[in-house]
Amino acid sequence: MATNNRNGISKNSSLPSPSATELEEDDPAVKLQPSDLKDYFFPAHRLKRELEDDTKEPVVIVACGSFSPITYLHLRIFEMAKDYILENTNFEIIGGYYSPVSDHYQKEGLAPSHHRVRMGELAVERTSTWLMIDAWESLQPEYTRTAMVLDHFSEEINIKRGGVKTSNGEYRNVKVLLLAGGDLIESFKNPGLWLDDDLHHIVRDYGCLIVERTGSDVWGFLLSHDILYQHRKNVFVIKQLIYNDISSTKVRLFVKRGMSIKYLLPNSVIKYIHANGLYAT
Repeated sequence: MATNNRNGISKNSSLPSPSATELEEDDPAVKLQPSDLKDYFFPAHRLKRELEDDTKEPVVIVACGSFSPITYLHLRIFEMAKDYILENTNFEIIGGYYSPVSDHYQKEGLAPSHHRVRMGELAVERTSTWLMIDAWESLQPEYTRTAMVLDHFSEEINIKRGGVKTSNGEYRNVKVLLLAGGDLIESFKNPGLWLDDDLHHIVRDYGCLIVERTGSDVWGFLLSHDILYQHRKNVFVIKQLIYNDISSTKVRLFVKRGMSIKYLLPNSVIKYIHANGLYAT
């Protein structure tokens, strides 16, 4: 049976709804993040405005990184974090964010930031109901330390928006948690890479969700690192029950060699990479 929608376009109501794969092919119907800092706005379209359970502590999860390109592993670690939080903590998730680094982060294979932000948007807007991409870090004129990035999220959510509303109309501050893989945490030991003051600020004032990765001994490192051990009650280690080692580095290499990257990242991201000639040389 054919019907007309509000735009006067005829459609067949008997047709099945689009599959998740088909939806992944479409551009997200949200306001895209800008490519200039003067036009920046904080994405909050999926940020909860009110706590569902006042007995819970509200948290926002933030992942910092290159995301060049974003992969299913980058998406999956947020789901692992969500499962861990629901099972083991008294937190309530208010939202989740990816914060791609700026072009001033000196790393091989780093696509221009506007491409990485756009790929992130394509990945999350059609595959998730609670994840968002924030372009603030990527738009900075210089490399921004992770501690400052977390400060940015706390300012946007707790100062500018007043936190999250409770059932009695009061507002409560939202805890910001850094989500990272075990390999990033182990970089804490590299001399000169992290400032001790920053590590104290990150782990003491915010907190870390650490996803174990193949070959990393997170618990052993936690025991041996003075700052992490000092603030260990603010560090949460998530065990991978199904190991996933998809690597952005290998994805880039596959593209360069003309190999398939299907099922390693969302279809919309694959289309974007090929349409824009990313990683081919």
